[in-house]
Amino acid sequence: MAPLITVENLCKEFNGTKVLKNISFEIDEGEILGIIGRSGAGKTVLMHLIRGVDDAPTSGKIIYHIAACDGCSYIGPQSQAGGVCPRCGKKLVAADVDLWAEENAKMKRRIMNRTAIMFQRTFALYGDDRVIENVMHALADIGYPSEKQVSRAADLLDEVRLSHRMMHIARDLSGGEKQRVVLARQLAKDPIMLCADEPTGTLDVKTAKVVHSMLHQASIDNDMAMIVSSHFSQIIEDICNRAILLEDGVIKDLGKPAEIIEQFMKEADDTEVFDAGELGEPILIAKDVVKRYITVDRGMIRAVDGVSYDVKEKEIFGIIGTSGAGKTTLSKIMSGYLEPTSGEMNVRIGDDWVDMTKAGVDKRGRAKKYIGLLHQEYDLYPHRNVLDNLTDSIGLEFPKELAMRKAIITLKMAGFTEEKSRAILNRYPDQLSEGEKHRVALAQVLIREPRIILLDEPTGTMDPITKIDVKHSILHSREDMDETFIVVSHDMDFVREICDRIALMRGGKIVKIGPTAEVLEYLTQEEIERMATEK
Repeated sequence: MAPLITVENLCKEFNGTKVLKNISFEIDEGEILGIIGRSGAGKTVLMHLIRGVDDAPTSGKIIYHIAACDGCSYIGPQSQAGGVCPRCGKKLVAADVDLWAEENAKMKRRIMNRTAIMFQRTFALYGDDRVIENVMHALADIGYPSEKQVSRAADLLDEVRLSHRMMHIARDLSGGEKQRVVLARQLAKDPIMLCADEPTGTLDVKTAKVVHSMLHQASIDNDMAMIVSSHFSQIIEDICNRAILLEDGVIKDLGKPAEIIEQFMKEADDTEVFDAGELGEPILIAKDVVKRYITVDRGMIRAVDGVSYDVKEKEIFGIIGTSGAGKTTLSKIMSGYLEPTSGEMNVRIGDDWVDMTKAGVDKRGRAKKYIGLLHQEYDLYPHRNVLDNLTDSIGLEFPKELAMRKAIITLKMAGFTEEKSRAILNRYPDQLSEGEKHRVALAQVLIREPRIILLDEPTGTMDPITKIDVKHSILHSREDMDETFIVVSHDMDFVREICDRIALMRGGKIVKIGPTAEVLEYLTQEEIERMATEK
C-alpha cells in the first residue's frame, strides 16, 4: 500500500517540557495503526497534531501524501493521482503536503475537511435532537445536498447498526450508542483518515466490542485509514494492523499488535507486597440512616433506607451495587454534602464523636474538614496549573518552596513518579491526559490531609498500569499515613484487590456486609453484568 501520512522527527514542548520526542513513522492508505501507552505517554497530543488541531509542533513534520483537484476542493489518497476528480471531473494531481507549514494553510484546511476525529470522553452530540438529525447536521456542515440528507443519514446509521435508534433523542442513548452516533457523524465527512482517541475507554467490555467492530468495518467499507490511541489493549488487539508503543513521548517499539501489547503489559508490575492492614477502632458509625425524596412522577423514593454499618480506622471499605442502589446518596451523606431524613452518621475526630447529620461549626462543619471526597465527575480549575490546583486554588497558602515539596509528595501518593510529579507542576489541565487529570484530582483531595478519604469510581479512566499505581498509592497511604478509605465502585476487580470489607447495596438497603470475597460471592449474575456495563 502507498503511504498516506509520514511523521518525521516530530517534537512537542509545553512550557519547556518535552512531551513528544523525535517521533517518526508512516501510516499507509487504508491501514489501522494503534498507539498504546499509559496515561500521559503523549498519545492524545500526537493524535491532535496529526489531525491538525491545537498548536503547531515544536519541530518536525507531518506530511500528507494526497491527490488534489485543482478545479475544486476535493482531496483523495495519493493512489488516486492521475485519475479524475469524482466531483468535477478534472485531473487529480499528486502532492506531498507538510501539514503545519505556514505556506500550506489553505491546503491544511482542505485536508482537515477529509479527515475526522473522535475525541476522548466527548460525545459532541446535539443532545436535544434526534439521532438522525445529529447525522444530518454533520452532512449539512460539509454542504451535502439537503434533499439527499435524510437518505444518506439513514444509510450511515445503518452502517453503524443504529437504525433502530434513529428517532431517539440523543441524550437518552447509552454511552456505546452515543459513540456509534459520533462515528456516523464522522463518516458523514467521507474521510480518508479517522483519528479515534480512546474511543471505548469508558465503555464496558461487551459494548466496546461492538464499537470496535463498527470501527473496523468502517475502515474496510470506506477504504479509510485510521489511527487509534488507547491505554487499553483490547481495541489494539481487535482491529489494528500495526501498533506503536509510546512511552514518555518516545516510540519504544513498533510492530505487530500482539507483540506490542505483550511488551506494554510487562510494565504492569503488581508484585509489590503490602502488609495486611492493622485495623483500629471504628472511625465512622452509621445508625439507621434514611434519605427520602418526593418526586412528581415517582412519588416517594427511599434512596437510602435504614442502613447501619461502621468503618474502622485504616480500613479500606468498599460500597458496591448497581446504579440506583443508593451508593452515591450514601457517600454524599458520609461526606457531609447531604443531610439525611433521619438517622445518625457519627465520625470520630480526635477523641470526640461528631454527628454529621447535625448542622453547626462544632458538628458537621468540624468533621467535613477531615473528610476528603473525590467525585466521579471531578473538575480541575482549567486556568490554573497543577501546582496552583493543589495549593492556592483550594486555599492552602504555603511559601512556594514548601508548596512544591508538599505537591510533589502528594502527587507521588496519587501514583506519579517523582520525576513525573516535577514535570507536570507547571502544566495546565488541558495539557494532561484523562488519567493524569484523575490522579491530580485525587492528589487535590489528599493534600488536605483528611482522616477519611471517600473515592467515587476512582479507576474509571485509568489504564491497567496506572490502576496498579493508584492501588499501590492507596495502600502506601494506609501504611505510611494511617489513612482510612471508603471506595464506591463498579470495578469489581479493583474492589477485590484493595478492600478489606465491602457493603452490597440494593434498593437503598445494605443487604450484605463483610469480607470482600464473601460479599462478592453474594452477587447475582445480573448484578455482575449490570455493574460491568455501568463501570
